[in-house]
Amino acid sequence: MKDTSVIIGLSNPKSPTNVGAVLRAAGCYQADAVIYTGTRYDKAAKFQTDTKQMLQTIPLSGVESMLDDLPEDMKVVCVDFAEGATLLPHFTHPEKAIYIFGPEDGSIAQDVADKADHVVYVPTVGCMNLAASVNVVLYDRLAKQENIVQSDEHIRQNRDNKNNLRVAAK
Repeated sequence: MKDTSVIIGLSNPKSPTNVGAVLRAAGCYQADAVIYTGTRYDKAAKFQTDTKQMLQTIPLSGVESMLDDLPEDMKVVCVDFAEGATLLPHFTHPEKAIYIFGPEDGSIAQDVADKADHVVYVPTVGCMNLAASVNVVLYDRLAKQENIVQSDEHIRQNRDNKNNLRVAAK
């Protein structure tokens, strides 16, 4: 993981549907890897729903600890409804980060949050599911970048093959 800029860390995920959707988000937003802790996902992995086959390009690995073997310059960003956390719209994303998300039915471990460089939360009413949270955080990271690609060619290259929508000139 020495050349990575964005890692998604999932704390003991239980839903293969969510992990599949996280992989898709990782592909859409150009994350470098997805790692996870715990054993629940391994038991459910046969039901994998990686509809865009991101496992072929983005590594998915089980690890003992998400904080081990990280590049020295990578910041740890925990994303959870935590008291004292920073509101995501006010957060400045580090260049290199591992974004750690809690399980669908719990929170990030306190010892992991205590070692984080940042803890942020998405200001929703109620909590989103795991995959939705990953999508929102990665989109926020993209939206705050200065070098966002804006072109019709980019749209043509990346949209679904059945999408030919054009906006009429006004």
